[in-house]
Amino acid sequence: MQQNRYFRRLPHLLAAAGLLGGLTGFAAPQPPAKAKAKPAPHAPAPKHTFALGDNQFLLDGKPLQMISGELHYPRIPREAWRSRLKMAKAMGLNTIGTYVFWNVHEPQPGQYDFTGNNDVAAFVKMAQEEGLWVILRPSPYVCAEWEFGGYPYWLQNVPGMKVRSQEPQYIAAYTRYLQAVGKQLAPLQVNHGGPVLMVQVENEYGSYGADKQYLAQNKQLFINAGFDGLLYTCDPAADVAKGHLDGLLPAVNGVDKPTQIRKLVNDNHGGKGPYYVAEWYPAWFDWWGAPHHTVPAAQYTPGLDSVLRAGMSINMYMFHGGTTRGFMNGANYKGPGTSYEPQISSYDYDAPLDEAGNPTAKFRAFREVIAKYLPAGQSLPTIPAAKPSVALPAVQLSKGASLLAQLPKPVASQKPLTFENLKQAYGFVLYRTTVTGGQTQHLKLSDLRDYAVVMVNGQRVGTLDRRQNQDSLLVKLPAGQVQLDLLVENLGRINFGEYLLQNNKGITKRVTLGGKEVTGWKQYGLPFDQAPTVAQATAPAAGSGPAVRTAAFNVATPTDTYLDMRQWGKGVVWINGHNLGRYWAIGPQQTLYVPAEWLKKGANTITVLELLKPQQASLTFLDHAILSELRPSTTL
Repeated sequence: MQQNRYFRRLPHLLAAAGLLGGLTGFAAPQPPAKAKAKPAPHAPAPKHTFALGDNQFLLDGKPLQMISGELHYPRIPREAWRSRLKMAKAMGLNTIGTYVFWNVHEPQPGQYDFTGNNDVAAFVKMAQEEGLWVILRPSPYVCAEWEFGGYPYWLQNVPGMKVRSQEPQYIAAYTRYLQAVGKQLAPLQVNHGGPVLMVQVENEYGSYGADKQYLAQNKQLFINAGFDGLLYTCDPAADVAKGHLDGLLPAVNGVDKPTQIRKLVNDNHGGKGPYYVAEWYPAWFDWWGAPHHTVPAAQYTPGLDSVLRAGMSINMYMFHGGTTRGFMNGANYKGPGTSYEPQISSYDYDAPLDEAGNPTAKFRAFREVIAKYLPAGQSLPTIPAAKPSVALPAVQLSKGASLLAQLPKPVASQKPLTFENLKQAYGFVLYRTTVTGGQTQHLKLSDLRDYAVVMVNGQRVGTLDRRQNQDSLLVKLPAGQVQLDLLVENLGRINFGEYLLQNNKGITKRVTLGGKEVTGWKQYGLPFDQAPTVAQATAPAAGSGPAVRTAAFNVATPTDTYLDMRQWGKGVVWINGHNLGRYWAIGPQQTLYVPAEWLKKGANTITVLELLKPQQASLTFLDHAILSELRPSTTL
């Protein structure tokens, strides 16, 4: 999805779900024998042909209508993948779509990770076991409200690197990554016995550029990586002509009128189909400080009905959003004079399946439409029961320490270093220097990215927020030598548009005090790849600087729950080492979803990094999410 169309296309959003069993000629993907019985050691999965007809996709020569829903493996606990896939079947989907996220698979150059929650091949195989086809979207650029649009931060450390272009260094890095992805996923294409029907080349490129040579290069790189099945492009209606490549099917996004879909594809595909809407939107995503987006199902059921009646293939974005955990949220920014809009951790999206994986009224409304088009004798599966949720007893986080009391070894420099200079992807950097006090002076952080807690001798004196175009404040400095600390948070790299090329984080230019540049810095990297530890089991000293708090708590039966963060200020929470995401009192998100799969029977550990209310120590739970409570007047 691309930002320059976020509001232009909102009235056209349409959620779509899919047929179980489909139209005449539908064949569900054959699950591996292990789904029912242990197979022979080398029993091959059935191979299929998948091709373009003039009006329909052809599976083994017979028409297939793909009715798909998007869900992303990193946004769902691995332990919950199967339950989400079963819900997809229950709503009537016969296909799922997913991006492949470069920055989770190659976090540092040449260091690949396809394990645990990043095991995309296991996710695809599980979809096949559940009788679902897969549409794969492994373009190095995904957008997806995801940090840097899926690009790894370290691309910015290569001088002259230009993403989404023919620039040689980018193509070289892209090629290496795509080869690694191909080893994981090319064998899972339908023509090799897997469930992957089609593979997307680039991602809505027409909204970004019109370099057909670059697109042709993309296509060849995919082929070289082993993707020898059906390739396609996708673009919104206004950008199809720029973004499609002759010879590939042009899928369209954000359109719900069959006549318009047909014309867009015919005009760019030699007067022929088939017809595939690669992204159809049931609602929208959220960002900090803005209202929660919800859209009633009744707004979309007529369009869903017409698309299904026309026999066209669609992919709903999102069927289930899940949670953007850790520091992987992206941000929107259109340039000077506009707001920087970092996205929240919840990716609930007001989707048919909510953040916890439970069916909503929208799920049932879409399912009713789908059921109208089932062939005689076929029926939809029973909807699995919703997961229970509970409000656990409150926990007192009495153990803690000041963040400033347990810093790592610093990196010294005359001028401030960016996250990229420090080879740090996400999280926080503490910038420290010593200045001469004795007066009130104007402190300015040029091109702050993105949020800073300003401290004098360890006490907070203010905050700066890029969202509010804040980069300076008056600071009263006591007499003598003063320790000046600036704790800077990366709130998410921009995930769309020309500012992909300007995505460094931290203090990206200079710091001035009283109009004079401040030099002689120490940088303390705080990426929090792991949950922070508390060196001393004591409460933080009285003060206003950021604190880390932790506690153990017991759970009798692991059950979904929600952390109620309304009494806290701003920070991050870990449960049993899992980063649940960010919280911020400004809203709209006020809770953090805790999956039952990440709780343990018996002892559990919770850790909170709190930036603004270090004395807050009580943490309460709810049995439901709060995603729509704005508190813009909150003093932070």
